[in-house]
Amino acid sequence: MTKVTAQLSVSVDGFYAGPRFDGDGDWMDSAESAGFFRVTRWVTEVSAWRERQGFTGGEQDTNSDVIAETFEAAGAYVMGRRMADGGEVPWGDEPPFRAPVFVVTHRPRERLLRQGGTSFTFVTGGVASAVEQARAVAGGKNVAVAGGGSLVRQVLKAGLLDELELHIVPVVLGSGLRLFDADLDLAEKEAIELTPTRVIQTPEVTHIRYAVNGRAPLMLDDRGSGGGPTVTR
Repeated sequence: MTKVTAQLSVSVDGFYAGPRFDGDGDWMDSAESAGFFRVTRWVTEVSAWRERQGFTGGEQDTNSDVIAETFEAAGAYVMGRRMADGGEVPWGDEPPFRAPVFVVTHRPRERLLRQGGTSFTFVTGGVASAVEQARAVAGGKNVAVAGGGSLVRQVLKAGLLDELELHIVPVVLGSGLRLFDADLDLAEKEAIELTPTRVIQTPEVTHIRYAVNGRAPLMLDDRGSGGGPTVTR
């Protein structure tokens, strides 16, 4: 059964990159880039990721198994325009996805066909339309929301996300692009409930997979009197 999934590397304090870079100059020299490469260092060191990029070497370990599993499970991808723009040149003629990619954007563009089975379709009808189109071609595999973090929040806010995997890196960045922010539009007494379904711990990163249960009211508890939680309105 096709699930809509997302996975993202974050610092202990919840950032997936350093402070946003909007200025002139080279993004690679920015604080955003520095934070991003720190929390994704574990990815670039493993053989499964390096093989997909056309590189040799890398560690063949538990972290590599997690990356290989993620690639194998995806039948289609949804990503944001900023990620697509930033990756188009570095990914080259044979991007690592090897599946259809649907890019959420406000700017129309012709579909791009690349080697290895990757295509980029630019969707101007919003997140729900991109997810729906990705489902239609996923072949029973998962629709993977590739990011960035803003797009993951949009999918979560829309109630479209079935599974979220966080790769928590043992570092505190202090500031930057935070994965979970106020733009989830939660009410004052509302939360999005998750259920942990898998935890894998390594020295470099802890992988925690959650089933997304959806929005629910926050509840008062009875502070030990035995009556159980009480729904507040």
